[in-house]
Amino acid sequence: MAIDVAAVRRSLPILDRELDGHRLVYLDSAASSLTPEPVLDAMDRYYRWSRSNVNRGVYPLAEEATDLYEGARTVLAGFLDADPTGVVFTKNATEACNLLAYGYVRAHLGPDDVLLSTVMEHHANLVPFTQAAAAVGAEVRHVPITPDGLLDLDAAAELLADGRVTFAAFVHVSNVLGTINDVPRLTRMVRDANDRAVVHVDGAQAAPHLPVSFRDLGIDSYAITGHKMLGPTGIGALVARPELLERMEPFLTGGDMIRDVTLTGATWNDVPHKFEAGTPMIAEAAGLAAAVGLLEGYGMAAVRAHERELTAQLLDALGTVAGVTVHGPKDVDLRGGAVSFALDGIHPHDVGAMLGSRGVCVRVGHHCTKPLMRCLDVAATTRASSYVYNDVDDLEPLVDGLEAAAAFFAR
Repeated sequence: MAIDVAAVRRSLPILDRELDGHRLVYLDSAASSLTPEPVLDAMDRYYRWSRSNVNRGVYPLAEEATDLYEGARTVLAGFLDADPTGVVFTKNATEACNLLAYGYVRAHLGPDDVLLSTVMEHHANLVPFTQAAAAVGAEVRHVPITPDGLLDLDAAAELLADGRVTFAAFVHVSNVLGTINDVPRLTRMVRDANDRAVVHVDGAQAAPHLPVSFRDLGIDSYAITGHKMLGPTGIGALVARPELLERMEPFLTGGDMIRDVTLTGATWNDVPHKFEAGTPMIAEAAGLAAAVGLLEGYGMAAVRAHERELTAQLLDALGTVAGVTVHGPKDVDLRGGAVSFALDGIHPHDVGAMLGSRGVCVRVGHHCTKPLMRCLDVAATTRASSYVYNDVDDLEPLVDGLEAAAAFFAR
């Protein structure tokens, strides 16, 4: 069943806004998605009717709040086909990666180990792990990309050949190139080289847009963030095999994550609560559960089909603008909805400003991927990214703005 874009848009009052007399065209969902009213309502209901702390009180209001919070964990686990006891709520995907870097890499890797990453990683899935590897003296290797924006799997095989890679971290969908990486194949390559290796995947750009089965991916952990999938800011998750979480140490302590405390030490709660110190993001969890409910209602196969069609139309539209260079795969079956491009001779910040003056919201800059920018030999790009509330009518203002920018800066 196709996405009813008009119905989705009706749930987003922000799209009724005008910017400087222009219709708001939001093409920055790779940075942060818009938030539908049912998500706002879920958070409002918690604050108005169920406001209490969780996992502490025995009175009905506290039990209600706890059910909301723990129910959100179950909802998210079902959405990603994962074990609820392996879902650790975090502030965002960045914190999820840091949790793994501190709790596993620093505790289990050493000078004889190799950590494998790629050059297309978001800083959030790169810096925590390179810092952790440096702290324990582990070597870091990075898989390069091909000219068409795919991971170079031949190079990856060479990097894995000596069997020393014990931890691998790579992105599911690139936030710049749009590349959809073959996670099961990469995971098999890592495990064939070393069956003890742990595989972690950044799913921040995938979970909102593709059907994802954690079990079928065959990985050990997966990071997501709510604000890119119709949910609120301030909540994400590390989704992991419970046995991996059992091997990890918490890097935030105190509050509900403890089982017992003495004046000289402490023991930890069961997973996943072992990693959730202090009062958690209760309203945000309720909002995230509502967002997941919306996505499940749309159907993730339909979300993917809608985005694939719109991305194809976007690539065609960009192809009509003189001087545009698109980065990443040209085949829409190999890419998501984030499309980064350059307009010849014009700085991306100038392109973004021109588009913004016409109500078109896009992202400009290095997109938290400076190593990738160096590989592309650019300082920055302009990025347009679509979602379930966009349709082909949003592409005309983008193209018109790019042509206006080209004409203005050519003077």
